[in-house]
Amino acid sequence: VPIVNAAKLAAGEVFAPVLAGTLTTIAPFIPLAFWSGIIGKFMFYLPVTLIVTLFASLVVAYIINPVFAVDFMQKHEDETTDEFKQKSRKGSIKTAIIMGVIALLSYIAGSVAFGNLILIFMGLFFLHKYYLKSIIEKFQNHSWPKFQEFYKGIITWALQGKRPIVLLVSTLVLLVFSFILTAIVKPKVDFFPQSEPNFTYVYIKLPVGTGQKTTDSITKILEERVYKVLGMENGKKNPLVESVISNVAVGATDPQEGDRSTASNKSKISVAYVEFSHRNGESTQKVLEDIRKSMKGVPGAEITVSKESSGPPTGKPISIEIMGDDFTELINTSKGLKRYLDSIGIAGVEELKSDLQDKKPEISIDIDRERANREGISTAQIGMELRTAIFGKEVSKFKDDNDEYPIQLRYNSKQRENINQLVNLKISYRDMNMGGMIRQVPLSSLAKVEYTNAFGGIKRKAQKRIVTLSSNVLSDFNPNEVVAQVTAAVNNFKKPDTVSLTMGGEQEQQKETSSFLGNAMLISLGLILLILVTQFNSISKPLLILSEILFSLIGVLLGFSIFGMSISIVMTGIGIVALAGIVVRNGILLVEFTDLLIEQGMSLNEAIIEAGKTRMTPVLLTASATILGLVPLAVGFNIDFLSLLETGNPHIFFGGDSVSFWGPLSWTMIFGLSFATFLTLILVPCMYYLNETGKARLYGWFGKKYISKPEKKYLESKSQTV
Repeated sequence: VPIVNAAKLAAGEVFAPVLAGTLTTIAPFIPLAFWSGIIGKFMFYLPVTLIVTLFASLVVAYIINPVFAVDFMQKHEDETTDEFKQKSRKGSIKTAIIMGVIALLSYIAGSVAFGNLILIFMGLFFLHKYYLKSIIEKFQNHSWPKFQEFYKGIITWALQGKRPIVLLVSTLVLLVFSFILTAIVKPKVDFFPQSEPNFTYVYIKLPVGTGQKTTDSITKILEERVYKVLGMENGKKNPLVESVISNVAVGATDPQEGDRSTASNKSKISVAYVEFSHRNGESTQKVLEDIRKSMKGVPGAEITVSKESSGPPTGKPISIEIMGDDFTELINTSKGLKRYLDSIGIAGVEELKSDLQDKKPEISIDIDRERANREGISTAQIGMELRTAIFGKEVSKFKDDNDEYPIQLRYNSKQRENINQLVNLKISYRDMNMGGMIRQVPLSSLAKVEYTNAFGGIKRKAQKRIVTLSSNVLSDFNPNEVVAQVTAAVNNFKKPDTVSLTMGGEQEQQKETSSFLGNAMLISLGLILLILVTQFNSISKPLLILSEILFSLIGVLLGFSIFGMSISIVMTGIGIVALAGIVVRNGILLVEFTDLLIEQGMSLNEAIIEAGKTRMTPVLLTASATILGLVPLAVGFNIDFLSLLETGNPHIFFGGDSVSFWGPLSWTMIFGLSFATFLTLILVPCMYYLNETGKARLYGWFGKKYISKPEKKYLESKSQTV
């Protein structure tokens, strides 16, 4: 067949399965593109990028690949002719000259890396042409056909007798076993993947009203403890630490709390570590735990030690929201619950802290209105005098050539910070009762000073007052298990009927995310089912292909359980959704070609065996390419290509933030796809056989007019056997 006609026939033959396979791969990401909330905005670019890329792959498959095939592919018999060999030799010399010139120009221009890259391409070109090509041809012509015959023997064996039923039942048993094993092993479950800290933050909160100097002095004491843990006292250096920076008042609040205000009673110590590649395998998590232990024993201070957030802000792992209308009941309930949980001493809880500020010191000036009225002084006058004394009053402006500056008149710092001085300030006013005479009356004769405590702030959620108890979970404990114990304790706590207790923060986001991913999976299955029904004009075959998704969970669950890996709600969930499209795509290739062979006149068994043998190559190529592409991301393989090309040093290392974040998604797809490949090559042919033979027997009871081509072929083969 001429190469042009062959390209047309090939493109036409795979048009439907490639289109259906691509659409089923895209379908799981469509619901993810409509992910709402903070998590949705954070993950938005992943599904959108994949959708656009997969649609672009259709253009490549239908247009660019056939054109490349026509331009570059040759008939195998042409490669043995003298004319082809001479033409190939001239092409090789021409390619070498062009690459050599480009490399030389790159060296002249000072681009050593690009010149070396061209030389590497040249070496790979000749390596393939004069060495690898013969090995590849030998593999394709001898080794691979033998492997296909071996696989054909396995399929033939699997389709005999009751073996298809045994294989299907065994897979169902393995699915149940994988769920049981996961429940027994209980792998650590995280909301977002957790990595080694790049920063350690020590947040210090002193009683409201504490002066900036006092906060600074306490921060210095705690800073010395941090230096001692790091081994950096007396000017020593730690190769693991890049810098230690302290903030007092400004920039000292925890971003997770959503508070960006400046407070004199707050401070922060930030420890920045060097890049992962320079840590020589040392754990910064251990350093964080050591710092956390050293921060204990500071009376009157609330100290929180945490690391940077590796995802969107979600709040603390433990966050108990106490809501109600009566503020007195709310305060009493929050304090009682905190005492109750502290008395239980749940392991893994760092320290429960309340965001209730009910002890903010306040100076209240109570005016004797009757006395002030007799003197002819209004409360507004008294308030303005105090405001002017403390905050000042603009009395003029200073102008220069460029700008003008307000001139503020107020008491000096020693007077305005001394309550006795403020109480004795003179209230100057014009007494209209005395004919407009100007008089001065000390404030102490009109008012008295009271020292009280007030609320620093009242928070609301859904129009209800709320107090939050929150805490981090220690790194050695499973957050979900600790939260489950806290939730059980909260449920046992006796509270007023007007007060509600709910788990918020990270747990609230986790429930919403789990619910969304579950709904997204159902919508994805619906879209995939719609595409498959449209392609096969059947309901049984789409359900057969969709069952692969359920069975692929065996690989995911067994992989995480056996290797003791942490499961991420977000990334593992996305991995399962993405896995659905890839698994279905391979199933389509097999089932569609089996139908095609049956329509061309093959019997059911022959069609299943031949389809498996023929489609084994694209199925294995798709699976192996995907798995091999994910392995570097899963193991955190890092290489500096620029340094490799310039100096020959690739700076290879494993791990880092990328593997911590993308690792759960990668391993989910690797485990699931590895097992799903077995399903596609072994179990799908068996299920196809059971589906068609079962329908043939069922339809045979109601008359042959209901029998389709596959079932008819099956009945004909059975009658011939008899």
